[in-house]
Amino acid sequence: MNFFEIEHVRTVLAGQYLSRSRKVPAGGEAQAHGISIDSRTIVPGNIFVAIAGEQFDGHAFVRDAAAAGASAIVVEREVGEPGSLGVPVVRVASTRKALLRLAGAYRRTLHQTKVVAVCGSNGKSTVVRLLDAVLASKLRGTASKKSHNNDVGVPLTILAAKASDQYLVCEVGTNHPGEIATLSAIVEPDVAVITSIGREHLEFFGDVAGVAREEAAVLRSIRAGGLAVVTADSPELRPLLKVAPGVMTFGQAADADVRLTAFTHTTDAQGNIVANFVVADRLEMVLALPGRHNACNALATLLVARRLGMADGAIAAALAEARGPEMRWQFERHAIAGGFVRIINDAYNANPDSLAAAVATMRDLATGGASGKTGVIGAGRRVLILADMLELGEGSAAAHVQAGCEIATAGCFDMLIAVGELAGQAGAAAQQSKHAATAALEVIMLPRADDAAMGEAAGMLRPGDVVLLKGSRGMRLERISKVLRRGAAQGEVDVKLSGGAKRP
Repeated sequence: MNFFEIEHVRTVLAGQYLSRSRKVPAGGEAQAHGISIDSRTIVPGNIFVAIAGEQFDGHAFVRDAAAAGASAIVVEREVGEPGSLGVPVVRVASTRKALLRLAGAYRRTLHQTKVVAVCGSNGKSTVVRLLDAVLASKLRGTASKKSHNNDVGVPLTILAAKASDQYLVCEVGTNHPGEIATLSAIVEPDVAVITSIGREHLEFFGDVAGVAREEAAVLRSIRAGGLAVVTADSPELRPLLKVAPGVMTFGQAADADVRLTAFTHTTDAQGNIVANFVVADRLEMVLALPGRHNACNALATLLVARRLGMADGAIAAALAEARGPEMRWQFERHAIAGGFVRIINDAYNANPDSLAAAVATMRDLATGGASGKTGVIGAGRRVLILADMLELGEGSAAAHVQAGCEIATAGCFDMLIAVGELAGQAGAAAQQSKHAATAALEVIMLPRADDAAMGEAAGMLRPGDVVLLKGSRGMRLERISKVLRRGAAQGEVDVKLSGGAKRP
């Protein structure tokens, strides 16, 4: 039986036909396979599921989907004259819920596939990319694209897997209570990873204990005989691990099953910054991603790959070649005013813990971990451009103030550009506490976070700067890189302080 034949799909979804009409194309009908929610990227034979999203409603594109070769269409409301589309049309109560239901049914057909769920406050996408790189060096499989970790992205990842896949890696995210439980019940992982527990989405989870309870919900969905791979560095998790069929821990804690025992940054033959670290005092590894937090992400990858039958030597070799996801410690180089500025783009998202990890990594890169030394990024001016950290609830102001104090006392930045009202609170705190730092810190605040502010921030940079970008996804701080690229192409980036900036 072909899982994606429309009658089988209709049965799984308990849907109703609005039309059974089927026009066979001149070149013949493509075999039904796979699911699409985007009429622009349909492969002939895909079933088109019309999802109503925040920006687009798939129901407006059903004719485009049919014309592109969709084998059938699933909708949740009337779509004009369904019989005129020339493909079967099935109606369900909710296309989003139908997508989840279909993915759950399909996952249960993947008898030869080891399924991995990756959860956690920080590091999910990085672990997914590392896992895919390592496992793909020896096995066949599928992994989440980008950060497709919600109630649409997770089912699409599952439905993209092949019956012959040996592994499937699903990133599973949350920003409201109950989401992990819902999604992990669909994934039914053989291995579940919890990368970290931190101060994420506190507006909805209340506190870190609430975050831990939400992330730990994945443990109840692990299949019999499966394994939980969890951080040893988050004590909030420990009382919640009893429900897992088996547990292995990783991290820097003394009792971790797989422990990071040595760490340093160096440069490779091409001058790229790499992390060198040792696992359990014996296994040496190299990773092209700076930071102890990324070395811990590699430890999680090591445990999962071992579980799937890979040897340590093969894992280490693959990790050395692996690359992280976009906008997570992504290094860029931009021409500016006769020289270059180096950007560390870590702007995909931010919360207090991921910011603290970024600041600690920058300190290591700048000083080699010891005050007074010059680290692997050299002696150029070091700049942090910080944007608001969102969804922190009632503790938002306090979290930004604390972040500002930590930035100042880290002693590794020469300039802090705070973009946005909340980031401005961090800037004010940094200004007040900067006397404790080992070097003078210049603080500049840009209250707005519009395109003009991004241009102002870019205009403050000068040749030789090393710039860390950090902010929540909604702040779109990567626009600064776009300004620099556009300015380099047009020769228009000014290296001077814009008049609109506020100096404390």
